[in-house]
Amino acid sequence: MGTGGVGDGAVKAHAERAAGMRRSEIRVLFDAAARAGDDVIRLEVGEPSFTTPAHVIDAAARAAHDGHTGYGPNGGLASLRELLSDKLRRVNGIEAPPDEIVVTPGAMNGLYSLYLALLDPGDEVLLPTPGFPNMDEMVRLLGGRPVFYQLAAREGFLPDVAALDELVTDRTKILFINTPANPTGAVYPSRLMEGLVELAARRDLWLVCDEVYDEMVLSPGRVHTAAAPLDADGRVVTVCSFSKVYAMTGWRVGYVAAPAELAEVLRTHQEPLVSCPSTISQKAAEAALTGPRAPYDAMLDAYRRRRAVALEAAEAAGLRAVPPDGTLYMLVDVSDAGLDDLDFALGLLRSHSVSVAPGSVFGPAGRGWARISLAAESEAIAEGLRRLAKALHEQEAERIGIGS
Repeated sequence: MGTGGVGDGAVKAHAERAAGMRRSEIRVLFDAAARAGDDVIRLEVGEPSFTTPAHVIDAAARAAHDGHTGYGPNGGLASLRELLSDKLRRVNGIEAPPDEIVVTPGAMNGLYSLYLALLDPGDEVLLPTPGFPNMDEMVRLLGGRPVFYQLAAREGFLPDVAALDELVTDRTKILFINTPANPTGAVYPSRLMEGLVELAARRDLWLVCDEVYDEMVLSPGRVHTAAAPLDADGRVVTVCSFSKVYAMTGWRVGYVAAPAELAEVLRTHQEPLVSCPSTISQKAAEAALTGPRAPYDAMLDAYRRRRAVALEAAEAAGLRAVPPDGTLYMLVDVSDAGLDDLDFALGLLRSHSVSVAPGSVFGPAGRGWARISLAAESEAIAEGLRRLAKALHEQEAERIGIGS
């Protein structure tokens, strides 16, 4: 076998662009917690704690028995896109006909296809921090340049439009936003969304909106406002998913609503990237949209109760937490530990059997925070926060003692 000129007969293991990719610290904690055994309180996992509702599973089984086991269209089944057009109109206020909707194997694939379609090497993407960590890795992988914009806790982790404006250069191509937001739980008010859409139009940017938590608003009186209905010139792209709202993470069904020309490019990308989304999973998604709402209402009620428990437990333990208005996460301040976030999280796991997501994984502004998930049961959330507070106070006392 030829060696391609690589020394000692070894074939080079990867391309240069792959060499710099970092493994998510959330996955580091996930794997470490799994090895630690069943007694660990798992607060690091960003996944619903509920099983996919029975009517969805039954629909998928029927679809398989009925022969829906072959390839489907690159951009998704017409029947599902019709239902999604109705859902987007009814829930998000977005008018998107089926030919402007592309079904993808999860929202991550949809975002990857978007960046592939929109970015040339060296183009810049404005990304939030704290923000979902896969975004900057994805941009780098495709030759783009991530530029972070800061979300401050004192401002409710909402972006400052004027500060964003100052970051725009002649290489800026995309402004990426996420609301309801992971990991902050922020739900952007309508006035802010109007300002973001106006900024994108004035500076000629694409506005990519990750709205996978669109129906997971936890705070009374809060409402999720989609950006697309505010868009007058076809520059807003909306990315959604069945994973979190419908407890379907493993089914891998996401979807993108985009202007018709861009949607056609995304459909074309699907062929070399993934061929097509899973037909059986799409039939399951159809059942999620047309079946009873009661299971999803019950899930949302549970997350709202857990949010209340988490805030009460954090206050009782003397922790600073930022109340989340949406999603299934809450940020807790662990800066008093004086440790690297990953080191604190691994120490918390070893000493107190609690697993959390280190804030540093969410970008520069995530440092000094830990993300906890509301996917655990209320008792586990309360006990996990008590243990986290104990570990934080122990570490703070040790640090002060060493420094005295």
